[in-house]
Amino acid sequence: MNILIIGATSGIGHELWKHYTTTGNTVAITGRRNELLQKQIKDNPDNTVAFQCDIADLSSFDFMLKNVMSKFGHLDLAIICAGVGELNPELELSTELATISVNVNGWTNAVDLIYKIFENQKSGHLVAITSVGGLQPTPIAPSYSASKAFQINYIKSLQQKSKGTSLVVTEIRPGLVKTRMAKGDGLFWVMPLDRVVKEIVKAINKNMRLKIVTTRWRIINFLLKHFV
Repeated sequence: MNILIIGATSGIGHELWKHYTTTGNTVAITGRRNELLQKQIKDNPDNTVAFQCDIADLSSFDFMLKNVMSKFGHLDLAIICAGVGELNPELELSTELATISVNVNGWTNAVDLIYKIFENQKSGHLVAITSVGGLQPTPIAPSYSASKAFQINYIKSLQQKSKGTSLVVTEIRPGLVKTRMAKGDGLFWVMPLDRVVKEIVKAINKNMRLKIVTTRWRIINFLLKHFV
C-alpha cells in the first residue's frame, strides 16, 4: 500500500510508521522536525519518503500533499496523527490559539484535502486520531478538549457523507497513552504505546468506523457519554 502518516516523528504516528514500513508498505511521513524525519529515512530508506511540514501552515501542507501524490500517484491509506495539547489553566491566549491553529484549522484542512483525493480516486481509507478527552471539557486544557470534540463530530459528519461510497473513514479515539501528549499530575490508566498501536492497526485492517483504545477507556468513554 501507499500510506501517508501526518505527524510521524513521535508517539503513535512514529510507531505506526515502524509497523507499516516493516510490513512492506511505502510510507510518506510528515513532521515539523527535519532531523527526526531524516533519521527515519536512514532507518528505513527503502520504504520511507519524508516531507517536512507543519500542519498549521496551510499552504505548506497543500504543497506537501501535492508532492506526495506526485510521488505515489495513488494513495491507499492516510492517517492523521498530528496534534498538540498543552495544559493551560491560566488561559494564556497564545497557547489556546496555537492549539486551535493545529487541532482545528490545520487538521480540517488536512482532512478535507485528503478526503477529496479519495473522492476523486473513488477509493481510500482516512484515519483520524482523536481523543476520549473530546467528550469531557476540562478547565486545565480547554482548547484541547474543545478541539478534540470538534474532531470527533467532524469525522462523524464525514462518515455520514461517505455512506454508499467505497471510501472508509475511521476514528481512533485513545484514552491516555504513554507519549509526550500525556501531561499533568495524577494521571491514571496510561496505556503503553505498543499495545495501543497494535489495537489501532487491527481497527484499520477491519475498516472500523470507531475504535476506542484500550478496553478500559471504552468504559470511560461510555460513562462520559451517558452519565456526565
